[in-house]
Amino acid sequence: MKNDPYAALRYKEFTIFLIVRFAMVLAWTMQFIVIEWEVYSLTKDPLSLGIIGLMEVIPAVSLALFAGHVVDQKEKKGLLVKCILGFSAISLGLFALTLPDISSSLPKNTVLYGIYFLVFLGGIVRAFLGPTIFSLLALIVPKKLYPNAATWSSSTWQIGAVLGPAMAGFFINWIDTHWSMFLIFSCSIIALFSLSFIPKKPIMNPKIGEPIMKSLLEGIKFVKNSKVILGALTLDMIAVLFGGAVALLPVYAQDILEVGPQGFGILRAAPAVGAFIIMFTTAYFPISKKAGMKLLVTIFGFGLCIIAFGVSTIFWVSVVALFLSGVTDGISMVIRQTILQLKTPDHMRGRVASVNSMFVGSSNELGAFESGITAKYMGTVMAVVFGGGMTLITVVLTGVFSPEFRKLDLTKDINEEK
Repeated sequence: MKNDPYAALRYKEFTIFLIVRFAMVLAWTMQFIVIEWEVYSLTKDPLSLGIIGLMEVIPAVSLALFAGHVVDQKEKKGLLVKCILGFSAISLGLFALTLPDISSSLPKNTVLYGIYFLVFLGGIVRAFLGPTIFSLLALIVPKKLYPNAATWSSSTWQIGAVLGPAMAGFFINWIDTHWSMFLIFSCSIIALFSLSFIPKKPIMNPKIGEPIMKSLLEGIKFVKNSKVILGALTLDMIAVLFGGAVALLPVYAQDILEVGPQGFGILRAAPAVGAFIIMFTTAYFPISKKAGMKLLVTIFGFGLCIIAFGVSTIFWVSVVALFLSGVTDGISMVIRQTILQLKTPDHMRGRVASVNSMFVGSSNELGAFESGITAKYMGTVMAVVFGGGMTLITVVLTGVFSPEFRKLDLTKDINEEK
């Protein structure tokens, strides 16, 4: 049967779902960039950028398994409404905290700690947001379209991640960080309005009221026993953890490349542009065949790109290196999301997505913290090169000691669902 690259988009609810996801990703990525810029402007210390990541990752990791249990027990649309409302409240808090009259009248540390506190609250919201979105997607399209839906969902995420940093850099320069936060709040309201057009969905979990500990242990056991899921998550976690050079982009933009907020936005958007282009391509040319080997090769290429970026002192060379890192990372994301959608039973999606957020999503923030620490004591350039080198070592070791992962092929799984 001929591959239909737009199959999932033919479902109206899925299109609305993509609008909601786009608005939230745009808001979240803009907010993170605005916070990074504000904090580094206050401190001029790269370690403070790592602390931003740490403040978000602590609640995100601590609550991840509990959040997965709640998601599997609750109706998904209502839970997503609560997540968006929580994010909106945090955005309003940051809007107030960055008000010139307030920020100038308060001690610098008070403003800084206030930002850290709101980022911490954002980590709580994020613990629930990711598993809820992952679970809701599976209730909107037929199972045979999960790979196609995963591709479009990931692509939508990347569009938001492309525009978010670029828009943040532009608006920081044009209307400052304060009014940029108001635009971020507006995006969350758009997401909330769009979500109203998606009706409530049935709860697929037959074990409503199951004890929390039993539920959590069941989710952990499932991921542990699924070698394919566990291998993909572990490999990507290590790569993201040690390849978190984007956390140091404010340092590169302000002190090394000296390109200002607009250049910072371009640098921050470059990986997402590359990832979006490659993801859009995979809708036409699925990459399920020899998925394991492709995942190893692309993550190895990601490590090389990070090293190239780290040593570059030329702006456009740095942009190209980040763009190519996005291309390789985009392939990795599509493969990983396809694995998760195909291999996860409906009643366990919240818990599996929570484990995924602990492995991969939170490793972004841990990577930011690792980058901040190594930059503090090794220097910015050496920190980035070190991270890229650790990524290469991880891929080589995985390829050598896990031959079954090298042979991973998803074609059979996809054909069985059609």
